[in-house]
Amino acid sequence: MKPINDRVVVKAAAAEEKTAGGIIIPDTVKEKPQKGEIVAVGPGKDGVKMTVKKGDTVLYGKYAGQEISYKGKEYLIMREDDILVII
Repeated sequence: MKPINDRVVVKAAAAEEKTAGGIIIPDTVKEKPQKGEIVAVGPGKDGVKMTVKKGDTVLYGKYAGQEISYKGKEYLIMREDDILVII
């Protein structure tokens, strides 16, 4: 998979199973993770190079990206602008 322009492909981190205090979180109230790993990066747009690179762990907006399934795995495709921070 190779994204175009300023898009990146992110593999979202798994949702938290327990709280810091050890309470198990049921599936019905688990929140969509807002953290993931970059698995592919586009070349950039209008001569502007990409800031992120493959393997970076990032935080992104709650409603960022388009969910896709590729070879049985779930990914998000989003613009680099949707990424808030590299961890």
